[in-house]
Amino acid sequence: MSAPPSTPPVDATTATNVVDPPRSWASRALQALLTQRIVLLAVLIVILLGVMTILDASGLLSGSYNADYLAAALISAVPLALLGLAQLIVITSGRGGIDLSVGSMVSLTGIVFGYLYGILELPLVVAIVITVLAGALAGAVNGILVSYIGFPALIATLATFYMYRSLALVVSGQKPINAPAIQQFYDAARAVELPVIGGVLPLVPLGVFTFLLPAIVLVWLGMNKTTWGRRVYAIGTNDVAAVWAGLGNKSTRASAYVLSGVISSVVAIYTVAQFASARPDAGTSGNGMALPAITIAVLGGVAITGGIGRVAGVVLAALLIVWLNAGILLLVPGNEGSQLQLFALGAVLVFAALLNGLTKRKYGGI
Repeated sequence: MSAPPSTPPVDATTATNVVDPPRSWASRALQALLTQRIVLLAVLIVILLGVMTILDASGLLSGSYNADYLAAALISAVPLALLGLAQLIVITSGRGGIDLSVGSMVSLTGIVFGYLYGILELPLVVAIVITVLAGALAGAVNGILVSYIGFPALIATLATFYMYRSLALVVSGQKPINAPAIQQFYDAARAVELPVIGGVLPLVPLGVFTFLLPAIVLVWLGMNKTTWGRRVYAIGTNDVAAVWAGLGNKSTRASAYVLSGVISSVVAIYTVAQFASARPDAGTSGNGMALPAITIAVLGGVAITGGIGRVAGVVLAALLIVWLNAGILLLVPGNEGSQLQLFALGAVLVFAALLNGLTKRKYGGI
């Protein structure tokens, strides 16, 4: 009887093909959309611009949704993107990190800046430095409550939200500060023409260059190129392992809240320029700045459980939200449009949360 034919050996390439067969381009594109938040946001922005352009060409909008309008809308993107970066730092630090007090810190430090620069007439640089220190102090209170005393971040920052909001109203006498120096400070938020190529491009708010872009660079460098940034990601990913590694969880997490306060004070200075007055409700009027900032952070791919988040995702999410809101106001003018903006913000938050959950279950990451 002849011996049965031997089975040919299976090499590594064959085994790989059996276990993980080649996927179609559609499958790869879907995975890229779900796992690469920057890709998804870029696609959504393109879709938004395309849809609004079609509606504009069809005469269904109350105004022109063009490059000039989009550039002018960036004046609202500056504070939201900055506060989204603040939430990125805090949420990434883990342990349920969140900062609900950013809006009230904007209001309080805005009043501080208004008194220093408008009433006491201190030099601009001195007023800015003291305002930033005041923001750092307000953030440090949150950091101590959360990191050292052990308060849940939701409770601690909700408490300081009410405290800082009340201080802003009491100190200002519930009146905005409209000193001549403050009114002239409006130049810091005016729209400017870009050098060299500005003649063919729309005017861009100056705050994009003086406030937003420097903050983006600094936060990116801090989170990605420093030991401190690696510690933030580490304690957010696995708090227990970080403790055993001696990474200084409490001090690192507290510093995240301090930076949130610093960024909030920068936003306060910008809003004083934007409104040409220091308003005690600048960050808390209406629905406040905290919830939109959290929405932008989550939409930008920041995992609410901590340890995951990218600066580019937050910036693109801010652009998407601002340009979506701008389009809604043209599509539905008046108060109805403002209310529809809130609906859209809630829908986007639900979408982002669902997407984060789906991505984590299916692919193990964001």
